[in-house]
Amino acid sequence: MNILPSLIAPQSWRGDAIAIAVFTNSESNQETKTFTLSDSLKNLDIQVLGCTLTDLITESEFTGESGSSVSGRIGIDYAIRKVILIGLGQPAKATADSWRKAAAAAVKWANKEKVKKLGLAFPTYNQDVGLTTQAISEGVLLAAHQDKRFKSKDPQPSRLEQVEILEASPEVSNPAIAKAQLIVDGVILARELVSAPANIVTPITLADTAIAIAAESEYFTAKILEQADCEALGMGAFLSVARASDIPPKFIHLTYSNGTPKRKLAIVGKGLTFDSGGLNLKTGVGSSIELMKTDMGGSAAALGAAKAIAKLQPTDIEVHFIVATCENMVNGSAMRPGDILTASNGKTIEVNNTDAEGRLTLADALVYADKLGVDAIVDLATLTGACVVALGEDIGGMWSIDEDFATAIASAAKNAGEKFWRMPLEEPYFDQLKSVVADFKNTGSRAGGAITGALFLKQFVKETKAWAHLDIAGPVWTERESGYNNAGGTGFAVRTLVNLITN
Repeated sequence: MNILPSLIAPQSWRGDAIAIAVFTNSESNQETKTFTLSDSLKNLDIQVLGCTLTDLITESEFTGESGSSVSGRIGIDYAIRKVILIGLGQPAKATADSWRKAAAAAVKWANKEKVKKLGLAFPTYNQDVGLTTQAISEGVLLAAHQDKRFKSKDPQPSRLEQVEILEASPEVSNPAIAKAQLIVDGVILARELVSAPANIVTPITLADTAIAIAAESEYFTAKILEQADCEALGMGAFLSVARASDIPPKFIHLTYSNGTPKRKLAIVGKGLTFDSGGLNLKTGVGSSIELMKTDMGGSAAALGAAKAIAKLQPTDIEVHFIVATCENMVNGSAMRPGDILTASNGKTIEVNNTDAEGRLTLADALVYADKLGVDAIVDLATLTGACVVALGEDIGGMWSIDEDFATAIASAAKNAGEKFWRMPLEEPYFDQLKSVVADFKNTGSRAGGAITGALFLKQFVKETKAWAHLDIAGPVWTERESGYNNAGGTGFAVRTLVNLITN
C-alpha cells in the first residue's frame, strides 16, 4: 500500500472513497448540538458528493465529537463512490494522536468497504504540515498492518492499494511519510515478536533479531553474551531463572553510536519469551499462562526502537539496548521458593515466588547497564499484574528517581500517543521485601505490588543519576481492535522510546 501526498483539493480529487476529518465547536451549533458544514465542505458536498454529507449528518445527528464517524454511499453519477466523516472533537483538545486515530478509522472503514483508492481530507494539526502528515501516515500504516503469519488462509484480504493525503505539499510531506514508515517498521517488529508463540520466538530468536538490526546500520554493534559469559560476570539472578529451560539464555547488548555523544542512554527490556511461573506454576482461571509469550514485551519494545533508530540515524547520541532473555520453565533444576540468589552486584535475594522472575533477570541487566557510564537508564517490563489492576489495560506505569527524566519520558509518550501514569516510589513499602536470611526478598504482599516491584529494581541502579521503570504489562497486548491497534501485540512503547532518543 502506498501513501502519497497530493496538492489536489477535495473538490477536484477522484477515487473510490474519501475520508473527511472535521472539528466540532466552530463548525457546530453548540445550542442544538447539530453539525454545520463549513463553506468549503458545503461546496464539496454539492459539487462532488451529491449532498450526501448533508443527508448523513441529518440522519445520524453527527456532531463531530472525537471518535465519532458516519459514512455512506454516493450516487453512481459521481466521481467518488463512498464517503466517511470522522470527528476530531474540539480543536483545543486535539493532539497529534487525534490524527493518528482518525487516519486509522478511515483505513479500517476503507478495508471493510473494499476500497482500493482512498483520499484523506484532514485539517492541519497546529498548522504543522509535516507533523500532521507523519501522524496521519503512522495511523494509516499501523491500522493497515495485519499479522496473518500463522493463518493458512487470509480470511479477509485487504484491497486498499493507495492512500492520498489531500492538499499536502510533497516537498514537506514526503520526508514525514518516510519517517513514519521507519518508525512503524519498528512498531511492527515489536508487534510481531509479542504476537508470535514461544515455539517461534525464543531467546535465540531475540539474539538473532538483534544481530540482524545491527547488520542494517554502520552505527550499530551487537554483543551476545552466552551462559558462560554471564556466569563469569556473576549474573546469579538472571541465570537462576533460566536454569530449567532447554533453550540457553542470551544476554543481548546492542550499541548505537553516531557522532560525539552529548547524551548516553541505556534501554533495558525484560525478555521472558515464556513464563510458566516456575514452581509457583501459573494455574487456574485468570492465570493467563497461554498469554505468557507476551512476557517479552519490554524486549520487543527495545528491539523495535533499535530497528527504527538504525534507519532514522539520530546524531550525537549513544544508546545501549540491553536484554537478558530466557524462559522460566519447570524441571529438576528449576529455581525453588526459598532459594537464595546472588546478583552481579553482590546483593543476595531470597526467592519467595518463582513467578516474580522478570525482576530477577532485570536485576543483572540493570547492574550491567549501570556500569556503562550512561546518563540515564530506562527499563521496560511486563512486570506486574498489579499495575494492570491499578491502571487498566491501556496505561503503563512509570516510576523514576529523576524529575527531568520523568518529564522527558512523559513528553515523548504524549507525542507518541502512548499513555503512562507517574507512580510513587514509596520507600516505606520496601519493608515488605525484608528477608530474615538474605538482603531482601523478590516479592512483597499483594498490596502495592507494582510499587514494590519498582523498589526492588531500584536496588540495582547505583551510579546512574537518572533511572526510570516502565511497567507495560497491560498495553503490550489487546484482545480487541481499538484505534490504530489490531488484536494481538500492540508494539506499545516503541514510539515513546524513539521520541525519547531522537529528542
